[in-house]
Amino acid sequence: MIEESLIGMKIDLKEFFETGFHLKSHLASYLKLTNDQVESMLPKGLDDLATLHPGAFDPEDATSFYEEKVGTKHLLELAAWHLNSSDYIADTLRLQQMFARGQVLDFGGGIGTHALAAAGLSQVEHVWFVDLNPQNRNFVKQRAASLGLAEKISTCRDLESTGTFVFDTIVCLDVLEHIADPSAQLLSFKNHLSPSGTALLNWYFFKGFRGEYPFHFDQPEMVECFFRTLQENFLELFHPFLITTRAYRSI
Repeated sequence: MIEESLIGMKIDLKEFFETGFHLKSHLASYLKLTNDQVESMLPKGLDDLATLHPGAFDPEDATSFYEEKVGTKHLLELAAWHLNSSDYIADTLRLQQMFARGQVLDFGGGIGTHALAAAGLSQVEHVWFVDLNPQNRNFVKQRAASLGLAEKISTCRDLESTGTFVFDTIVCLDVLEHIADPSAQLLSFKNHLSPSGTALLNWYFFKGFRGEYPFHFDQPEMVECFFRTLQENFLELFHPFLITTRAYRSI
């Protein structure tokens, strides 16, 4: 059954707070589980993902880790985080609604919350959802179909697969800390951002106080290079939301 389409509507934050855009039912359908099974698995999502981590990352292994080893555990980890952090996620959706237009790139989009919300905006022409994990891509494709948004969202493995060089909006949330060379990713975003476009970015270069984020890169030299690259290539735009996500245009 196709649920009510979001196309042409403002983001329904009430629905997001109540259901996460029907996230639990989408998980149950995709994973072929009961709703009770999904409820019992969500609290263990982060711990189950962390146990897969091989320890210190060889940067060359990061891609294969997310593409081949994570599987469906990332769906559960991200779902638990989005549902437990609904106030924060809601503000990122408000921010996206403020800036998103035209061709939108959701880079490393996970379970698709921001891609689905962007596709529901009338000022957005198309959303390009990019994620290494094939389970994430398949899950978002199924979610988009369920919400009547399939025509507005394309799912791709990487940026090159989109076949689109210029985007009016780039969304990259909670991803840069998973990339061995985030400075190079910033420069790639700059090359793909339209002259009047906006990039919505955040990062968390920290493995956690208890090592709960072993899959984050945090080398001081890498972090310093990242901030130098950011400051030399992007201008921050003010927005009124008290969240870690920031808005930028290229310079």
